[in-house]
Amino acid sequence: MAPTAQARSAPARSAVRARGRPRTPAGRARATAARLAEEYPGSAKELCALSHDCPFQLLAATILSAQTTDERVNQVTPELFGRYPTPADLAAADPRELEEVIRTTGFFRSKARSLIGMAQALEERFGGQVPSAIEDLVTLPGVGRKTANVVRSVAMGLPGLPVDTHVLRLSRLLGLTVHTDPVKVEKDLTAVLPPREWGAFSLRMILHGRRVCIARRPRCEDCVLNDFCPSANLPSRSATAAAAGRQRRRPRKGATASPAT
Repeated sequence: MAPTAQARSAPARSAVRARGRPRTPAGRARATAARLAEEYPGSAKELCALSHDCPFQLLAATILSAQTTDERVNQVTPELFGRYPTPADLAAADPRELEEVIRTTGFFRSKARSLIGMAQALEERFGGQVPSAIEDLVTLPGVGRKTANVVRSVAMGLPGLPVDTHVLRLSRLLGLTVHTDPVKVEKDLTAVLPPREWGAFSLRMILHGRRVCIARRPRCEDCVLNDFCPSANLPSRSATAAAAGRQRRRPRKGATASPAT
């Protein structure tokens, strides 16, 4: 699941950079949350790119989002929810018909089993309602801790910090955690951030990982966090000045240089 938001302008970035430089993991986490909140404003619901009207729809859409794009999921869900508007309807779905509806999202047979199993579990154990407790959510077929936290934070307005590959990668690069286990990373982050910020923080980290801190080609020079990120790869001032000097001395294309006398 990828979030959606508009980034702040260059003047806003400059104002944010002017703030103090944190030196502890907890300080960096809080500064990261504050700066990304200015860079990518909005609530968790507003930042979420998956179209949905209720917790059930977001749960189904998040299951479908594995190994595909949110855009692709949003193309499929109108027909999906039109045919199966309630957990009871989805629980009684014909697997082959459901597979055809979701085929373009990939892994459609596995996803169809998860969707039907999830809906049947909601009907049998939760009265057709999506439970709010994470301990209950993770018992549903196709639902792990990340999906459970997405539903809690986005559709229910409850504390939840989904840790996907972007959140994990950026948290390690920023020195917010030393762990590689998503559950331990979640524990480190939730220990230093207010619960009301968890969901939006996760979505902003995902946005930043997609737009700026790109895994193979990070744009550190454009990063609003580059003044305190331990992994920032920025040219030194002397190197920058030298490069600028070489550029000034180099004749422009189409220009002529005076001959030596």
